[in-house]
Amino acid sequence: MNSCTAPLPDRLREQIEEAIATGRLPPGTRLDEVGLAAQHGVSRTPLREALIQLAAAGYIERRSGKGWEVARVSAPRLCEMFEVMAELEGMAGRLAARRADEADHQSLLAAHQACQAARDAGVIEDFYRRNEAFHHALYAAAHNGFLAEQAAGLHRRLRPFRRLQIKMRNRMQTSHGEHGRILEALRDGDGAAAEALLRAHITIQGDRFTDLMALMDRLIPPGQ
Repeated sequence: MNSCTAPLPDRLREQIEEAIATGRLPPGTRLDEVGLAAQHGVSRTPLREALIQLAAAGYIERRSGKGWEVARVSAPRLCEMFEVMAELEGMAGRLAARRADEADHQSLLAAHQACQAARDAGVIEDFYRRNEAFHHALYAAAHNGFLAEQAAGLHRRLRPFRRLQIKMRNRMQTSHGEHGRILEALRDGDGAAAEALLRAHITIQGDRFTDLMALMDRLIPPGQ
């Protein structure tokens, strides 16, 4: 649906979701309905509908006596989410290695080259958007609509944390290199290799996970 023609609550949800995903509303931030309504120039009725949608998707939660706040995600829960994401992406890679046509390969290559341009320019936000396009091109190349829906939904839920990952030292360079090896496996039709590479690409553990949690801790507003 075009964002310009979408119902007002949906447009509000997208705008607030984007603020959460980009870190402008970090975990633990309290959401003042009156302030948000004034900021967006709307009444509180469509805003409340938007907040209910965000709560259903897991982006925000209601705290007793405190109203709404941006959801905090525990370390174990975040690990679980990335584990499932790794499996979905691995499956997409395995299927894409068998099913991708030339148009799919060209879309993946174009997304990969766009990532390279953003990496070379050192623009983290641009790299993230291009990286996101690469993964969505992968889902399309798997030619499994249900898988694409599930992967895209979880990818969307993990957006705030995947954006943070890109900010880690050398992550843009490393991620781009991993994409290159994934492309080679897909072009070779090697489903097992594509699946293994994508699982490793998404899984966060060890130092990478520790660094991610440290970044998250720095974002949580003091006194929350």
